Amino acid sequence: MSDILLSGRGVTKSFRGLTAIRDVDFDIPAGAIFGLIGPNGAGKSTLFNLITGYYALTGGEIRFKGEDISGLPTYRRNRAGIARAFQISKPFPALTVRENVRVGAMFGRPGAREAEDVVDQALAIAGLEELADRTAEGLTVGSLRKLEVARAFATRPSLLLADEPCAGLNPTETEEMVGCLRKVRELGTTVWLVEHDMKAVTSVCDRIVVIDAGQKIAEGTPQQVVANPKVIAAYLGEPLEDEAG
Repeated sequence: MSDILLSGRGVTKSFRGLTAIRDVDFDIPAGAIFGLIGPNGAGKSTLFNLITGYYALTGGEIRFKGEDISGLPTYRRNRAGIARAFQISKPFPALTVRENVRVGAMFGRPGAREAEDVVDQALAIAGLEELADRTAEGLTVGSLRKLEVARAFATRPSLLLADEPCAGLNPTETEEMVGCLRKVRELGTTVWLVEHDMKAVTSVCDRIVVIDAGQKIAEGTPQQVVANPKVIAAYLGEPLEDEAG
């Protein structure tokens, strides 16, 4: 995990005088599962929006595979290899699960592999094979979360930004989602994960970045982060002894 896939230096975003992200630096190594945590309103989704190009930077730069992508539109960042699984799933409700995933495969990063092979692999990773022919409008919350990851993975990303994939899931579904993210990494895709479920975060992440009020306050292994006094004060409230030890 020595090669840096995604990096940011002085990443800043202001909205009409309100600074939502201020001078945030990060380095995401290829092959990692990174976490991004912090209180509600800390700026986590804003940071992801800057990486994907939904928001333009106010200051700083973002590099992907060594290239400055700060000025690229969203679709070109996806074609370059950045995909996002959103917190609120918005599938095409009248299409089947397979058809939804096929949309990602058709419009993702060009490659030699056939789209249907990518679709089959994405469905298998997410455990959605048995639901492939169902329309998306009838899926449970847990299945919708899996579909969101599968559709993003089908674009053939080098980096998957997963925005709270475990939100609203029960413990069994959360465990399945963690397994899904591990499979994504095993197949060569780096994952940066925003999540409030600290048990899930500490179990799957190699390192964690913590932001509060738009600023980076800590980074380290899960054990280091959950024991950090700044993180405890800003977010955790108390050390997660089981996860840390």
